[in-house]
Amino acid sequence: MRLTPFIALVLSAFAQAGEPFLEKLDLFTVGEDPAYKLYHIPGVVVTAKGTVLAWCEARKRASGVTDWDDIRILLRRSTDDGLTWSKPQSIADVPGPKTKNPTALLVKSVDPKDVTYDNPVLIADKSGAVHMLFCLEYMRCFYQRSDDDGLTWSKPTEITSAFEGFRKNYDWKVLATGPNHSIQLRTSRLVVPVWLSLGTGSNGGHHPSVAATIFSDDAGRTWQAGEIAAPATTEWVDPNETTAVELSDGRVMLNVRNESKPNRRLVTVSVDGATGWSTPRFDEALWEPVCMASLIRYDFGGQKLLLFSNPHNLEKAKGKAEPGKYRDRKNISVKISRDEGQTWISNKTIEAGPGMYSDLAVTHAGTILCFYGRSGESQGSAPGLAAMAGGRLTLARFNLEWLSKP
Repeated sequence: MRLTPFIALVLSAFAQAGEPFLEKLDLFTVGEDPAYKLYHIPGVVVTAKGTVLAWCEARKRASGVTDWDDIRILLRRSTDDGLTWSKPQSIADVPGPKTKNPTALLVKSVDPKDVTYDNPVLIADKSGAVHMLFCLEYMRCFYQRSDDDGLTWSKPTEITSAFEGFRKNYDWKVLATGPNHSIQLRTSRLVVPVWLSLGTGSNGGHHPSVAATIFSDDAGRTWQAGEIAAPATTEWVDPNETTAVELSDGRVMLNVRNESKPNRRLVTVSVDGATGWSTPRFDEALWEPVCMASLIRYDFGGQKLLLFSNPHNLEKAKGKAEPGKYRDRKNISVKISRDEGQTWISNKTIEAGPGMYSDLAVTHAGTILCFYGRSGESQGSAPGLAAMAGGRLTLARFNLEWLSKP
């Protein structure tokens, strides 16, 4: 009997189940395409058919590393468990004239002619579809979908009106989805973490901020605002980029980036992913260097785990305007929870040097993927690259045996 390449790959994975392995492959590297000077905001999902989709923001400038630059969203595909990849494809395009967010025009270095596509989020639907949300100028939000594993995409539909549901409680001027992958619940509800800002603070109008979710109960056709999950207070400072996971009992847990004094990740839980959020708490085991993180389920081979990745570091960043707040982005690590996020074990380093944003996925063969930013010899000389975004986006492939090994 002849085996298809994918079945052969799965059988090979089972055969090697007891052999720990870690492999790395650079998917986006500064210098390979002269059109882009910086790759940032990595994301990864595995579709119902087993295709791996990896995406990022491709920025046409690197000076200042501003989020308001000329930015496109690029995608690569793999049909063999993340071993080989298609060429990058631009996947977000809103026709017609573009208006810059007025908040952006208050930032000295912003060029009003730049077009900023930002904060892409993908969801792998159990039906086989792939849902995608992205933002334009941190001011408008769009939805599109793919029914052929990311080869083609529907025309984007604007869903900014969903964010008006937050307006009565938070008069936002800046909006953003995710970033990284998001989730479909067992009820089929689509849940996407978002953050909102008044645009009155520092960092290009991204502060102060709160974290919340939007959701869809009709396969992405319409979207609604949930409740604010992590408000801005003196204790919870600037909740923003957030990752979500469905717990074994059906509740949804958010893990929230923030700039609070404890330098720990914020956690809050809801019964439906939209309302009734618990009082946020700091997770003492999850260090917060003020950087995006990722959280995902690992249900494979009889194991039911949660995995978490981020730069596990609390050393103060050098040369920052607020050195007491920001930490160096380095030491990308993955942790395991065997009790639905109550405790975390096995802090395993993937990248000991500079490491930035990361996202996690699990393939149908049980391979764990961590797609993350890191520095390298191709990163160029633009200021801030090594500290904030790195010179390349790298895919680490490893198994649970490697992650669990002391």
